[in-house]
Amino acid sequence: MPAVASPLDGTELVYDVRGEGAPVVLLHGSVLSRAIWRGLGYLGPLAAEHTVVRMDLRGHGRSGAPHDPAAYTQERFGSDLLAVLDAAGLERAALVGYSLGARIALTAALRRPDRVTGIVSLGGSAAAQHGQVDSVFFPGVVETIAGRGMEGFCAAQGLGPDVSDRRDAATRQAFLAADPQAMAALFRATDATAGIPEDRLAACEVPALWMAGDLDHPRLEESRHAAAVMPHARFVALPGRTHGRTLSPAGPVLAEILPFLRQL
Repeated sequence: MPAVASPLDGTELVYDVRGEGAPVVLLHGSVLSRAIWRGLGYLGPLAAEHTVVRMDLRGHGRSGAPHDPAAYTQERFGSDLLAVLDAAGLERAALVGYSLGARIALTAALRRPDRVTGIVSLGGSAAAQHGQVDSVFFPGVVETIAGRGMEGFCAAQGLGPDVSDRRDAATRQAFLAADPQAMAALFRATDATAGIPEDRLAACEVPALWMAGDLDHPRLEESRHAAAVMPHARFVALPGRTHGRTLSPAGPVLAEILPFLRQL
């Protein structure tokens, strides 16, 4: 499995490459890994038309997992993304991100538009993140992880050992594989993430597709607003989806993503 060291702190970053065509990087959400893109049915359709790079964000999957909140700033994530692009020999790429991955994609488009051909934000936000970790997961999530580990994190979301739904069981296993100290550090850093000023969004020339579930509050409103401010963006609501269900089923999401990527 290819890996590259972060140029900022040496954290190992694991990634893989599939397919041929215009490059696309897939950026997963918090407490997940690059495996979700295959498991939920995105990798095959995307790799049929594109060179697809999946990376495990720092703290996740097989990548290194620092325990310091300072290791999980948008600056660190952005530097990691560029390091993976360089290691894969890609000058520019489209970015498809879910939740945390969507914020990384947006920040990269603002800071390094020369490296980004377009972004897809799935359940993303440009707003300040204070309080949103508790909103997305559950109140007191950091304290729960710090005190009870990933088993406590799962239990608080109804994903205990007796869960029977196949998708919920897979989600539980993904969560249990995470490093609790790294996740607590990530969530503390996320909670301190500032909002992106509207004038910066309005000045961004990178094409963007924003999507969020119509039951995903406040991400629905924040995504719609960001798309309205950006000059080359549009917003698509996903009917009947909460934040956790943004990506599944994949069909309606891919029906928007694939045409968007073809026109970049």
